[in-house]
Amino acid sequence: MFKFVLVLALAVAVCASWEGGHDGGHGGHHDYHSHPSYKFEYGVKDHKTGDHKSQWEHRDGDVVKGEYTLDEADGTKRIVQYTSDKHNGFQAHVTRVGHANHP
Repeated sequence: MFKFVLVLALAVAVCASWEGGHDGGHGGHHDYHSHPSYKFEYGVKDHKTGDHKSQWEHRDGDVVKGEYTLDEADGTKRIVQYTSDKHNGFQAHVTRVGHANHP
């Protein structure tokens, strides 16, 4: 299920980004300098397997901001906040919440 949701989210993001870059079939001209923009998010909460994760991402031109979280096997939660732009490149801040528990 997770793979399907991720593929669907990425497909929506690619389509949203590409929509601004074509002319809708009028004359065959492509605008490769369009302003890319998209937003997506997804989440999984499978109580049976304990698989809990989420992600969101926004792009406006050359600036991308996002975050993903996941519950680790040791009981902690990983939170990754990231940004990317042409001046700073990719930057990520990783936080672990909670205390590891190994039963």
